[in-house]
Amino acid sequence: MTEAAARRTPGTPCWVSLIVHGLRTTQNFYAELFGWEFGPGPEQLGPYVRALIDGKEVAGIGRLPPDRHLPIAWTTYLATDDADLTAESIRACGGTVGVGPLDAGEAGRMAIASDPSGAVFGIWQAAAHLGTSLAGAPGTPVWNELVTRETSSVAKFYQAVFGYESKAVVSADFDYQTLHIEGRPVASLHGVGHALLRDRGPHWMTYFEVADTDAAAHQVAELGGQVLSPPRESPSGRVATVADPEGAVFTIQRSAES
Repeated sequence: MTEAAARRTPGTPCWVSLIVHGLRTTQNFYAELFGWEFGPGPEQLGPYVRALIDGKEVAGIGRLPPDRHLPIAWTTYLATDDADLTAESIRACGGTVGVGPLDAGEAGRMAIASDPSGAVFGIWQAAAHLGTSLAGAPGTPVWNELVTRETSSVAKFYQAVFGYESKAVVSADFDYQTLHIEGRPVASLHGVGHALLRDRGPHWMTYFEVADTDAAAHQVAELGGQVLSPPRESPSGRVATVADPEGAVFTIQRSAES
């Protein structure tokens, strides 16, 4: 268990958040699954809480206005030193900015955007709130992966906007690239072709660390969620893809080092 670095290098995933209809019931689900406690967050966009482990901020959950009906999904935020400049770059490179840039109180400045394939992500210019402040513990985000149809064209977008270096897995039947900043892997792109679900489209997937993938998957079902892909071995550890009771999809992972 380690405290995350203070200010993230631009392009580094720095925060994940979820906007739902039932804030209290969603809090209860993740409190049971991950042991999260909750503290207040900025309410410029409506009721919003920050999930805590040992007093350290790890994720955010907000409530949708009653008249809004948007897809319920975890959103990966990528760090930036200038949200407005990054938003301009997103538009110039073929992406779309749907919300912002706008101030989140004294916490920072943010925007919600989508890449040319339609995958939604956030950008975060930190001020008082630096982002996820704990790593390596159960219940913390451990990885972020873009699940898309093919990686070659969308990789160019992220490279142009955030300056990533990418390393591809060379394989006839596996389309996968790792995004690097200063020689360090920070995220990945996974092209799944026709296996991409039509009702979801390209999307960023958040991986959360757990102590026991099988036990956590069983608990998800007991708490009213769904196990979409049963526990299986992967190069990074034992993983399962699940959804919370409102349908927000995420992956749970027991690290290979655990």
